[in-house]
Amino acid sequence: MKMNKYIGRGILLTITGIGVGLIGSYMQELDRGIYRWLLILAVVVFGIGFLTILYGLIRKIERRSILEERSEQRTEEDEEA
Repeated sequence: MKMNKYIGRGILLTITGIGVGLIGSYMQELDRGIYRWLLILAVVVFGIGFLTILYGLIRKIERRSILEERSEQRTEEDEEA
């Protein structure tokens, strides 16, 4: 299964969000004040990554169905000729 650019970016953003979340949790244990902003950033980046993966999957399915429809139209035209 080949990845399109949206799925690749989504995976990268999701992993980045998880990493920032882990850093934020570590900062929380150290009682640093910046951990709140890091956790907020982690949720936002993870969410964008997850939505990008879903968008990429929807585009992939839609493209496949368009290609199948065009293939069916070509076979119908070949049968008529």
